[in-house]
Amino acid sequence: MNLIPSINSSKRIVIKIGSSLLFRKKQFNFEWLDSLIKDILILKKNAVDIALVVSGAVSLGREYLDLKNKKLKINHKQACAACGQVILMQNFMKSFKKKKIKVAQLLLTFSDTEDRKKSLNSRETINTLVNSKIIPIINENDTVATDELKFGDNDRLASRVAQIFDAQNLILLSDVDGLFDNNPKKNNKAKLIPVIKKIDKKIINMASGETNFFGSGGMITKIQAAEIASSFGCNTLICSGKTDNPISNYLKNKKGTWFLSSKKSGSSFKNWLAGTIKVAGRVLVDDGALKALLSGASLLPSGIKKISGKFSRGDIIEIMSLDGQKIGKGISFYDSLEIEKIRGKKTSDIKDLLGYLATDEVIHRDNLSLNE
Repeated sequence: MNLIPSINSSKRIVIKIGSSLLFRKKQFNFEWLDSLIKDILILKKNAVDIALVVSGAVSLGREYLDLKNKKLKINHKQACAACGQVILMQNFMKSFKKKKIKVAQLLLTFSDTEDRKKSLNSRETINTLVNSKIIPIINENDTVATDELKFGDNDRLASRVAQIFDAQNLILLSDVDGLFDNNPKKNNKAKLIPVIKKIDKKIINMASGETNFFGSGGMITKIQAAEIASSFGCNTLICSGKTDNPISNYLKNKKGTWFLSSKKSGSSFKNWLAGTIKVAGRVLVDDGALKALLSGASLLPSGIKKISGKFSRGDIIEIMSLDGQKIGKGISFYDSLEIEKIRGKKTSDIKDLLGYLATDEVIHRDNLSLNE
Protein backbone atom coordinates (compact mmCIF):
# COMPACT_ATOMS: atom_id res chain seq x y z
CA MET A 1 0.00 0.00 0.00
CA ASN A 2 1.41 3.37 -1.07
CA LEU A 3 1.35 5.75 1.90
CA ILE A 4 2.90 8.71 0.06
CA PRO A 5 0.32 11.50 -0.47
CA SER A 6 -0.17 12.80 -3.99
CA ILE A 7 1.00 16.39 -4.40
CA ASN A 8 -0.52 16.88 -7.85
CA SER A 9 -3.99 15.76 -6.74
CA SER A 10 -4.10 18.03 -3.66
CA LYS A 11 -6.69 20.77 -3.55
CA ARG A 12 -4.54 23.16 -1.54
CA ILE A 13 -0.85 23.21 -0.62
CA VAL A 14 1.25 25.56 1.50
CA ILE A 15 4.90 25.80 0.45
CA LYS A 16 7.38 27.20 2.95
CA ILE A 17 10.66 28.54 1.56
CA GLY A 18 13.65 28.74 3.89
CA SER A 19 15.70 31.93 3.66
CA SER A 20 18.88 29.97 2.88
CA LEU A 21 17.30 28.87 -0.42
CA LEU A 22 16.65 32.41 -1.61
CA PHE A 23 20.29 33.46 -1.51
CA ARG A 24 23.31 32.25 -3.45
CA LYS A 25 26.71 33.81 -2.74
CA LYS A 26 24.94 36.45 -0.65
CA GLN A 27 22.84 37.52 -3.63
CA PHE A 28 19.11 36.97 -4.12
CA ASN A 29 18.71 33.78 -6.15
CA PHE A 30 16.31 34.80 -8.94
CA GLU A 31 17.26 31.74 -11.00
CA TRP A 32 16.13 29.36 -8.25
CA LEU A 33 12.91 31.30 -7.66
CA ASP A 34 12.11 31.23 -11.38
CA SER A 35 12.51 27.45 -11.33
CA LEU A 36 10.16 27.11 -8.34
CA ILE A 37 7.57 29.23 -10.16
CA LYS A 38 7.70 26.75 -13.05
CA ASP A 39 6.84 24.02 -10.53
CA ILE A 40 4.00 26.13 -9.17
CA LEU A 41 2.62 26.59 -12.69
CA ILE A 42 2.48 22.81 -13.10
CA LEU A 43 0.59 22.49 -9.82
CA LYS A 44 -1.82 25.25 -10.85
CA LYS A 45 -2.51 23.43 -14.12
CA ASN A 46 -3.56 20.48 -11.94
CA ALA A 47 -6.02 22.81 -10.16
CA VAL A 48 -3.92 22.99 -6.98
CA ASP A 49 -4.29 26.22 -5.00
CA ILE A 50 -0.99 27.50 -3.58
CA ALA A 51 0.00 29.75 -0.69
CA LEU A 52 3.65 30.58 0.01
CA VAL A 53 5.32 31.26 3.35
CA VAL A 54 8.69 32.94 2.87
CA SER A 55 11.65 34.23 4.87
CA GLY A 56 14.53 36.54 4.02
CA ALA A 57 13.33 40.06 4.84
CA VAL A 58 15.88 40.65 7.62
CA SER A 59 18.76 39.42 5.43
CA LEU A 60 17.76 41.73 2.59
CA GLY A 61 17.31 44.60 5.04
CA ARG A 62 20.81 44.06 6.44
CA GLU A 63 22.24 44.43 2.96
CA TYR A 64 20.13 47.48 2.19
CA LEU A 65 21.08 49.24 5.44
CA ASP A 66 24.72 48.09 5.26
CA LEU A 67 24.49 46.21 8.57
CA LYS A 68 25.80 42.88 7.23
CA ASN A 69 28.48 42.14 9.80
CA LYS A 70 26.94 43.72 12.88
CA LYS A 71 25.17 42.05 15.77
CA LEU A 72 21.70 43.57 15.75
CA LYS A 73 19.47 44.57 18.64
CA ILE A 74 15.78 43.85 18.29
CA ASN A 75 14.92 47.39 17.11
CA HIS A 76 17.55 47.19 14.36
CA LYS A 77 16.30 43.74 13.32
CA GLN A 78 12.82 45.17 13.02
CA ALA A 79 14.14 48.06 10.94
CA CYS A 80 15.90 45.54 8.67
CA ALA A 81 12.66 43.57 8.37
CA ALA A 82 10.73 46.72 7.45
CA CYS A 83 13.18 47.59 4.66
CA GLY A 84 13.85 44.04 3.55
CA GLN A 85 10.19 43.06 3.23
CA VAL A 86 9.71 45.69 0.52
CA ILE A 87 12.68 44.32 -1.43
CA LEU A 88 11.55 40.71 -0.88
CA MET A 89 8.13 41.41 -2.36
CA GLN A 90 9.61 43.39 -5.25
CA ASN A 91 11.77 40.38 -6.08
CA PHE A 92 8.86 37.96 -5.91
CA MET A 93 6.61 40.22 -7.98
CA LYS A 94 9.35 40.60 -10.59
CA SER A 95 9.74 36.83 -10.97
CA PHE A 96 6.02 35.99 -10.92
CA LYS A 97 5.23 38.77 -13.39
CA LYS A 98 7.32 36.96 -16.02
CA LYS A 99 4.72 34.18 -15.91
CA LYS A 100 1.78 36.61 -15.69
CA ILE A 101 0.93 35.51 -12.16
CA LYS A 102 -0.31 38.04 -9.63
CA VAL A 103 0.85 37.87 -6.03
CA ALA A 104 -0.12 39.57 -2.78
CA GLN A 105 1.63 40.17 0.52
CA LEU A 106 0.27 39.16 3.92
CA LEU A 107 2.19 39.91 7.09
CA LEU A 108 0.88 37.94 10.06
CA THR A 109 1.67 38.08 13.75
CA PHE A 110 1.23 35.36 16.34
CA SER A 111 -2.08 36.84 17.48
CA ASP A 112 -3.41 36.86 13.89
CA THR A 113 -3.50 33.06 13.98
CA GLU A 114 -4.06 32.37 17.68
CA ASP A 115 -6.97 34.80 18.12
CA ARG A 116 -10.09 33.20 16.62
CA LYS A 117 -11.59 36.41 15.17
CA LYS A 118 -8.29 37.52 13.62
CA SER A 119 -7.73 34.01 12.26
CA LEU A 120 -11.10 34.14 10.49
CA ASN A 121 -10.24 37.54 9.02
CA SER A 122 -6.94 36.15 7.72
CA ARG A 123 -8.79 33.15 6.29
CA GLU A 124 -11.25 35.37 4.45
CA THR A 125 -8.47 37.46 2.92
CA ILE A 126 -6.47 34.42 1.79
CA ASN A 127 -9.54 32.75 0.28
CA THR A 128 -10.49 35.94 -1.58
CA LEU A 129 -7.00 36.20 -3.05
CA VAL A 130 -6.83 32.55 -4.10
CA ASN A 131 -10.31 32.66 -5.63
CA SER A 132 -9.10 35.68 -7.62
CA LYS A 133 -6.15 33.63 -8.99
CA ILE A 134 -3.67 35.55 -6.81
CA ILE A 135 -0.95 33.71 -4.87
CA PRO A 136 -0.63 34.89 -1.24
CA ILE A 137 2.96 35.36 -0.10
CA ILE A 138 3.04 35.28 3.68
CA ASN A 139 5.68 36.23 6.21
CA GLU A 140 5.73 36.98 9.92
CA ASN A 141 5.36 40.68 10.65
CA ASP A 142 8.74 41.02 12.38
CA THR A 143 8.44 44.81 12.53
CA VAL A 144 5.82 44.62 15.29
CA ALA A 145 6.19 41.11 16.73
CA THR A 146 7.73 40.79 20.20
CA ASP A 147 9.65 37.83 21.60
CA GLU A 148 6.70 36.86 23.81
CA LEU A 149 4.20 36.92 20.98
CA LYS A 150 5.94 35.67 17.86
CA PHE A 151 6.47 32.41 16.02
CA GLY A 152 10.24 32.93 15.89
CA ASP A 153 10.41 30.58 12.91
CA ASN A 154 8.39 30.34 9.74
CA ASP A 155 7.97 26.58 10.01
CA ARG A 156 5.29 26.88 12.68
CA LEU A 157 3.83 29.93 10.95
CA ALA A 158 3.49 27.78 7.82
CA SER A 159 1.60 25.12 9.78
CA ARG A 160 -0.87 27.70 11.07
CA VAL A 161 -1.28 29.11 7.56
CA ALA A 162 -2.01 25.55 6.40
CA GLN A 163 -4.82 25.39 8.97
CA ILE A 164 -6.26 28.77 7.96
CA PHE A 165 -5.94 27.81 4.29
CA ASP A 166 -7.53 24.33 4.71
CA ALA A 167 -4.46 22.79 3.06
CA GLN A 168 -4.17 19.02 2.65
CA ASN A 169 -0.39 19.16 2.41
CA LEU A 170 2.37 21.37 3.79
CA ILE A 171 5.74 21.34 2.01
CA LEU A 172 8.76 22.61 3.95
CA LEU A 173 11.55 23.27 1.44
CA SER A 174 14.88 23.37 3.18
CA ASP A 175 18.58 22.62 2.85
CA VAL A 176 18.44 18.87 3.64
CA ASP A 177 16.55 15.92 2.20
CA GLY A 178 14.46 15.24 5.31
CA LEU A 179 14.77 13.55 8.69
CA PHE A 180 17.59 11.01 9.09
CA ASP A 181 17.88 8.34 11.77
CA ASN A 182 21.34 9.75 12.56
CA ASN A 183 23.59 12.64 11.61
CA PRO A 184 24.64 11.97 7.99
CA LYS A 185 27.59 14.36 8.36
CA LYS A 186 29.06 12.08 11.03
CA ASN A 187 27.59 8.74 10.05
CA ASN A 188 27.69 7.69 6.39
CA LYS A 189 25.26 4.87 7.21
CA ALA A 190 22.57 7.33 8.33
CA LYS A 191 19.27 6.58 6.59
CA LEU A 192 16.62 8.99 5.40
CA ILE A 193 13.21 8.17 6.90
CA PRO A 194 10.64 8.38 4.06
CA VAL A 195 7.40 8.14 6.08
CA ILE A 196 6.52 8.88 9.69
CA LYS A 197 3.03 7.93 10.85
CA LYS A 198 3.29 9.26 14.39
CA ILE A 199 5.52 11.85 16.02
CA ASP A 200 6.69 10.39 19.32
CA LYS A 201 9.61 10.99 21.67
CA LYS A 202 11.91 8.85 19.49
CA ILE A 203 11.25 11.07 16.46
CA ILE A 204 11.69 14.25 18.50
CA ASN A 205 15.01 12.95 19.86
CA MET A 206 16.21 12.32 16.30
CA ALA A 207 15.60 16.00 15.57
CA SER A 208 17.33 17.26 18.70
CA GLY A 209 20.90 17.73 19.85
CA GLU A 210 23.72 15.85 18.18
CA THR A 211 21.48 13.83 15.87
CA ASN A 212 20.11 16.98 14.27
CA PHE A 213 21.39 17.78 10.80
CA PHE A 214 19.91 21.03 9.65
CA GLY A 215 20.70 24.60 8.72
CA SER A 216 18.73 27.69 9.56
CA GLY A 217 15.48 27.13 11.41
CA GLY A 218 16.42 23.71 12.74
CA MET A 219 14.82 20.31 12.32
CA ILE A 220 13.07 20.51 15.67
CA THR A 221 10.88 23.44 14.53
CA LYS A 222 9.96 21.46 11.43
CA ILE A 223 8.90 18.51 13.56
CA GLN A 224 6.82 20.91 15.66
CA ALA A 225 5.25 22.28 12.48
CA ALA A 226 4.46 18.76 11.27
CA GLU A 227 2.91 17.94 14.66
CA ILE A 228 0.70 21.04 14.49
CA ALA A 229 -0.35 20.26 10.91
CA SER A 230 -1.09 16.64 11.79
CA SER A 231 -3.46 17.75 14.55
CA PHE A 232 -5.95 19.12 12.01
CA GLY A 233 -5.54 16.56 9.22
CA CYS A 234 -2.71 18.02 7.12
CA ASN A 235 0.30 16.00 5.93
CA THR A 236 3.79 17.53 5.95
CA LEU A 237 6.69 16.93 3.58
CA ILE A 238 10.25 17.98 4.41
CA CYS A 239 12.48 17.88 1.34
CA SER A 240 15.48 19.61 -0.15
CA GLY A 241 15.05 22.87 -1.99
CA LYS A 242 18.73 23.22 -2.88
CA THR A 243 18.19 22.11 -6.48
CA ASP A 244 16.37 24.06 -9.15
CA ASN A 245 12.74 23.00 -9.68
CA PRO A 246 12.58 21.54 -6.14
CA ILE A 247 9.00 20.23 -6.37
CA SER A 248 9.60 18.50 -9.71
CA ASN A 249 12.88 17.17 -8.36
CA TYR A 250 11.10 15.64 -5.37
CA LEU A 251 8.39 14.10 -7.57
CA LYS A 252 11.15 12.55 -9.67
CA ASN A 253 13.35 11.05 -6.94
CA LYS A 254 10.86 10.88 -4.01
CA LYS A 255 13.63 11.90 -1.62
CA GLY A 256 12.08 13.44 1.48
CA THR A 257 10.24 12.72 4.73
CA TRP A 258 6.45 12.66 4.92
CA PHE A 259 4.72 13.14 8.27
CA LEU A 260 1.29 11.62 7.80
CA SER A 261 -1.86 12.70 9.57
CA SER A 262 -4.45 10.00 10.23
CA LYS A 263 -6.93 12.57 11.49
CA LYS A 264 -9.77 13.68 9.27
CA SER A 265 -10.11 17.42 8.90
CA GLY A 266 -12.88 18.71 11.16
CA SER A 267 -14.82 21.95 11.34
CA SER A 268 -13.02 25.26 10.86
CA PHE A 269 -13.31 25.95 14.60
CA LYS A 270 -11.97 22.57 15.71
CA ASN A 271 -9.09 22.77 13.21
CA TRP A 272 -8.16 26.19 14.61
CA LEU A 273 -8.39 24.81 18.15
CA ALA A 274 -6.26 21.76 17.30
CA GLY A 275 -3.53 23.88 15.73
CA THR A 276 -3.24 26.34 18.61
CA ILE A 277 0.44 26.75 19.46
CA LYS A 278 0.33 28.39 22.88
CA VAL A 279 -1.80 26.80 25.62
CA ALA A 280 -2.49 28.53 28.94
CA GLY A 281 -2.23 25.38 31.06
CA ARG A 282 -2.66 21.62 31.22
CA VAL A 283 -4.86 19.05 32.95
CA LEU A 284 -3.96 15.41 33.53
CA VAL A 285 -6.91 13.03 33.32
CA ASP A 286 -7.38 9.48 34.58
CA ASP A 287 -8.02 6.44 32.39
CA GLY A 288 -11.77 6.60 32.89
CA ALA A 289 -11.95 10.21 31.69
CA LEU A 290 -9.66 9.37 28.78
CA LYS A 291 -11.94 6.55 27.67
CA ALA A 292 -14.98 8.82 27.96
CA LEU A 293 -13.31 11.60 25.96
CA LEU A 294 -12.34 9.20 23.19
CA SER A 295 -15.95 8.01 23.00
CA GLY A 296 -17.18 11.58 22.46
CA ALA A 297 -17.96 12.80 25.99
CA SER A 298 -17.13 16.13 27.62
CA LEU A 299 -14.45 16.50 30.29
CA LEU A 300 -15.94 16.41 33.80
CA PRO A 301 -14.10 17.48 36.97
CA SER A 302 -14.23 13.95 38.37
CA GLY A 303 -11.71 12.73 35.79
CA ILE A 304 -9.07 15.42 36.41
CA LYS A 305 -6.14 14.26 38.53
CA LYS A 306 -3.79 17.23 38.30
CA ILE A 307 -3.48 20.69 36.73
CA SER A 308 -0.53 22.88 35.78
CA GLY A 309 -0.32 26.56 34.85
CA LYS A 310 -2.48 29.53 35.76
CA PHE A 311 -5.32 30.19 33.37
CA SER A 312 -8.68 31.93 33.18
CA ARG A 313 -12.10 30.84 32.05
CA GLY A 314 -12.19 30.80 28.25
CA ASP A 315 -8.49 29.98 27.86
CA ILE A 316 -7.29 27.09 25.74
CA ILE A 317 -5.73 24.29 27.78
CA GLU A 318 -4.13 20.97 26.86
CA ILE A 319 -5.41 17.59 28.05
CA MET A 320 -2.78 15.00 28.96
CA SER A 321 -3.00 11.35 29.96
CA LEU A 322 -1.34 10.06 33.13
CA ASP A 323 1.56 8.69 31.07
CA GLY A 324 2.22 12.11 29.52
CA GLN A 325 0.52 11.63 26.14
CA LYS A 326 -1.10 14.69 24.54
CA ILE A 327 -4.79 13.90 24.22
CA GLY A 328 -6.16 17.15 22.82
CA LYS A 329 -7.02 20.77 23.51
CA GLY A 330 -10.12 22.54 24.68
CA ILE A 331 -11.61 25.75 26.02
CA SER A 332 -12.00 25.67 29.79
CA PHE A 333 -15.24 26.76 31.45
CA TYR A 334 -13.40 27.27 34.76
CA ASP A 335 -10.15 28.95 35.76
CA SER A 336 -7.19 27.07 37.23
CA LEU A 337 -7.99 27.94 40.87
CA GLU A 338 -11.55 26.70 40.46
CA ILE A 339 -10.47 23.46 38.80
CA GLU A 340 -7.98 22.85 41.62
CA LYS A 341 -10.92 22.94 44.05
CA ILE A 342 -13.26 20.71 42.04
CA ARG A 343 -10.85 18.22 40.40
CA GLY A 344 -11.69 14.62 41.27
CA LYS A 345 -15.14 15.66 42.53
CA LYS A 346 -18.62 14.90 41.24
CA THR A 347 -20.47 17.57 39.27
CA SER A 348 -23.11 17.65 42.03
CA ASP A 349 -20.39 18.94 44.39
CA ILE A 350 -19.35 21.94 42.26
CA LYS A 351 -21.90 24.39 43.68
CA ASP A 352 -20.98 23.57 47.29
CA LEU A 353 -17.25 23.83 46.58
CA LEU A 354 -17.34 27.05 44.52
CA GLY A 355 -20.55 28.69 45.71
CA TYR A 356 -22.01 28.57 42.21
CA LEU A 357 -22.38 26.26 39.20
CA ALA A 358 -21.28 27.66 35.83
CA THR A 359 -21.64 24.33 34.02
CA ASP A 360 -21.28 20.61 34.71
CA GLU A 361 -18.34 20.28 32.32
CA VAL A 362 -14.83 21.66 32.61
CA ILE A 363 -14.54 21.37 28.82
CA HIS A 364 -17.63 20.74 26.70
CA ARG A 365 -17.19 18.36 23.79
CA ASP A 366 -18.17 21.14 21.35
CA ASN A 367 -15.13 23.10 22.57
CA LEU A 368 -12.80 20.12 22.47
CA SER A 369 -10.43 18.87 19.77
CA LEU A 370 -8.83 15.46 20.31
CA ASN A 371 -5.64 14.23 18.72
CA GLU A 372 -5.59 11.11 16.54
